[in-house]
Amino acid sequence: MSRATPALALVATLTMSLAGGTAASANPAPDRAPLVVTSGGVVRGVDSGAVDRFLGMPYAAPPVGASRWQPPGPAPRWSGVRDGSAFAPHCAQPGGPFGIPSTSEDCLYLNVFTPSGQANRLHRKPVLVWIHGGALVNGASTQYDPAKLVGNGVVVVTINYRLGALGFLAHPALADAPGGPTGNYGLMDQQAALRWVARNADRFGGNPHNVTIFGESAGGLSVLSHLVSPGSRGLFDRAVVQSGGYALNLASQSGAEAAGAAYASAVGCPDQTAACLRGRPVQSLLAAQGTGYQPNVDGRTLTRSIGAALQAGDFARVPVVNGTTRDEWRLFVGLNELSGVPVTAENYQARISATLGVPAPVAAVIAARYPVTAYPSPAEALGAVGTDAIFACPGRTVSEATSRFVPTFSYEFADRGAPMPFLPPVSFPYGAFHAAELQYLFQTAAVPFTADQQRLASTMRQGWTTFARFGTPLWPRYDSTTHRVLTLAPPRPHVSTDFATAHQCDFWAAVR
Repeated sequence: MSRATPALALVATLTMSLAGGTAASANPAPDRAPLVVTSGGVVRGVDSGAVDRFLGMPYAAPPVGASRWQPPGPAPRWSGVRDGSAFAPHCAQPGGPFGIPSTSEDCLYLNVFTPSGQANRLHRKPVLVWIHGGALVNGASTQYDPAKLVGNGVVVVTINYRLGALGFLAHPALADAPGGPTGNYGLMDQQAALRWVARNADRFGGNPHNVTIFGESAGGLSVLSHLVSPGSRGLFDRAVVQSGGYALNLASQSGAEAAGAAYASAVGCPDQTAACLRGRPVQSLLAAQGTGYQPNVDGRTLTRSIGAALQAGDFARVPVVNGTTRDEWRLFVGLNELSGVPVTAENYQARISATLGVPAPVAAVIAARYPVTAYPSPAEALGAVGTDAIFACPGRTVSEATSRFVPTFSYEFADRGAPMPFLPPVSFPYGAFHAAELQYLFQTAAVPFTADQQRLASTMRQGWTTFARFGTPLWPRYDSTTHRVLTLAPPRPHVSTDFATAHQCDFWAAVR
């Protein structure tokens, strides 16, 4: 188990309902309910007009009982016709301000959305597989309705995967052999889902040889993990990383297992045995787990840390889109303010120290570089610190590394007037906050977009799906000479070259 650093603790509160909540589940049309023969059996989907939906299909065996903290096994076949009109339970997670709690461990299901009538057609469409965010602690496939993406002529798959301690606990008692790998079960679930896509995409009108994985926040970190994981090679053909570069240096297996031993004691297993851990009720496991998790270098799923692998070129040689948002950290500053911990001039330096996990002398240097007086409010100053240090400059590191080996396309979502659909106002503008771009990609309900924002959303969906189709989006490549980044902001996106300067990346390279 690799828990989040202090800088990332607040990320765990997000379940990424930012895309507009539970995806719509239309009733089947009485005269046409689509049928597909999958590798597991026949499934009846939902005709919802322009999109056919096949919901709640198992891609792996339920990881329950003795299978808890085991690699995912094959999904059981079913007889008859499976009803694909309703979502399956999402994976066990605590409740929070953005999501619904769950105690279900039987959760390894996915959903397929395809243009109406395209299932079983000979003409195969690009496939996009969405990996949701939520700090590897919460979130669900049901929170993202990709209907508008599907409208651009692609097939979209959304998946659940094990979360929190159930998905990322590393503990020596869980090894299949002494000293063997442990942890990263959630990443293994994602790989199992990708193998299911390889077997079944063509049955839904998709091209199994043209698969794009994309994800935001912890989903983006998952995409980076698959780029460098040997076990993911050949399972996808393109990758989109949205705000995923915040954890490029992962814990070793020994470090993660030390944290796992402390967790076992906290959950009531002082004997540190697998039998005790597998026998504990899920409620107890959730109550004792950390607020954010990261993968660990276990030697099997991940053989080296993400940053080191990217720098060495030891990753899947596929085209990459990589980006961040202009004001990532303001969301977390806002969450703290809503919980009664506002940023003030007096506590600013202490908040820098707590956010980044740095000692007071380093926080003082950062505060001098980002003085409160240079911003409209202390909250916005801290938002700039967190954005640059945690997301923007690490994101640039990803683009610099991948662009040396594969076509790389960088963006920054910078609509500072983006609607805030789920939090009340705070004392400062949220700006282009962490995950603000999701509502521009996915179907949303009652989001008050302006005409310019509607055009931006359409442009973004076209860019993502064009990349899935051809391996190049609608903007120039990034390279270490021109540093071209597409700024996604109304009234129209434009290419800029000052990203590193705007986010003070030379400073962060020296101070961290």
